[in-house]
Amino acid sequence: MKDLTLNQLTHQIASQIKEGDIIFISIRNLLYRQVAKGTGSWTSHVGFIVREGNEWIVLESAVPFVRRTPLKQFLARTCDNQVSIRRLKQPLAPQQITALKQVAERRMGKLYHTGFKFDSQRQFCSKFVYLTYKEALGVELGKVQTLRELLDENPQASVGFWRCWYFGLIPWKRLTITPASQLHDPKLTAVFSTLPEERAC
Repeated sequence: MKDLTLNQLTHQIASQIKEGDIIFISIRNLLYRQVAKGTGSWTSHVGFIVREGNEWIVLESAVPFVRRTPLKQFLARTCDNQVSIRRLKQPLAPQQITALKQVAERRMGKLYHTGFKFDSQRQFCSKFVYLTYKEALGVELGKVQTLRELLDENPQASVGFWRCWYFGLIPWKRLTITPASQLHDPKLTAVFSTLPEERAC
């Protein structure tokens, strides 16, 4: 599916998705490639899908703030058409979709946290998904863990990069959450994928 045009990819996905589906992509820039490497996964970014009028929209926390992004525009940012969509195994009722939208709306415009600090007023992609689903549905997706635990689990991670990113001192006790931990959460089932999950960008 690497050779699909953006229009073809968008059309394929739009024919299969439902509101509340969670969408994973791979951002090409250096920071996000290190996020993927540091989690042993291909994915570095996540949001979730809703319907607004006749358009599919991805709600996401991205630089610089939480926002709505048209599906096609969201897909245009992924590397080599890499995309995977997951769905809660328990179907969502209309009132649950409404709750997701209402909770997400309260976070619209919140600034992005480039240090990926879970205990902060700022957001980042996987934290936004985690908190929205927890508050709206009582469902916790992914694994909240310290940076120490995350890097210990992933010896392929570039500690040197993260030491530089944190200005020489990694905050080892800082809690965070990753798109990779959500991608593999057993509460989700696969809906659509363009690649084996192990493939890297």
